[in-house]
Amino acid sequence: MTAPPPDPLLEVTGLDVFYGDFQALFGVWMSVAGGRATALVGANGAGKTTLLRTIAGAQPPAAGSVRYRGRDLTGVPPHRRISAGIALVPEGRRLFGSLTVEENIQVGAAAAASADWPLMRIYDVFPMLARRRGQRASTLSGGEQQAVAIARALAAAPTLLLLDEISLGLAPRVVGELYQTLTALRAEGATLLIVEQDLRRAMAECDDLVCLLEGRVALASPVPAVRREQVVAAYFGEGARPRSGGAPT
Repeated sequence: MTAPPPDPLLEVTGLDVFYGDFQALFGVWMSVAGGRATALVGANGAGKTTLLRTIAGAQPPAAGSVRYRGRDLTGVPPHRRISAGIALVPEGRRLFGSLTVEENIQVGAAAAASADWPLMRIYDVFPMLARRRGQRASTLSGGEQQAVAIARALAAAPTLLLLDEISLGLAPRVVGELYQTLTALRAEGATLLIVEQDLRRAMAECDDLVCLLEGRVALASPVPAVRREQVVAAYFGEGARPRSGGAPT
């Protein structure tokens, strides 16, 4: 007898999101199971960042709900979502350049869900940051800055880690190192929702995949159950021509 699927850690139901008069998300439904990595893919402007920001509480929805561990968080402010166990690594890192590596990481601990990620544990995961703990963030390489951004989120001791374009602009070797770190985090029980432009990497590294097309869910599937051609068709829309987002790699 097949066991029933586990209850989702995160449920997004019927989300409509606007920026002024512009609607960015249209009735978005998705769920993320605990302990799994979900890739969120789609062309530029598909609504990926908006969806992460809405889950994190930075962007209020006009309709729909965000439930986490069965609790409705729709009206809950961002700092309380952090203390509930949700942390966002934003696109562009958004570090405090004048602060040191360690000071940036400590910012993430201000509303921590628990004390499960003290500095020494973070430095075990990112040994290069331990060597640069007193260095200003503005002087780091792009890969090192991305590591600080992830470490800052870990300091909040999240159960659900939202990662927005962590590989953007980085060398393939650095991206590979970052994904090795994410694999280690999953082994410790973390749940990941990752915005990723590299479709090959998304399908290689993640358990599940959600594709957005013009603010709507075009495809949601476990990765082993979907072919790359199906994802590409959903990415562009069936019969559509590639748009400004470029072809998925």
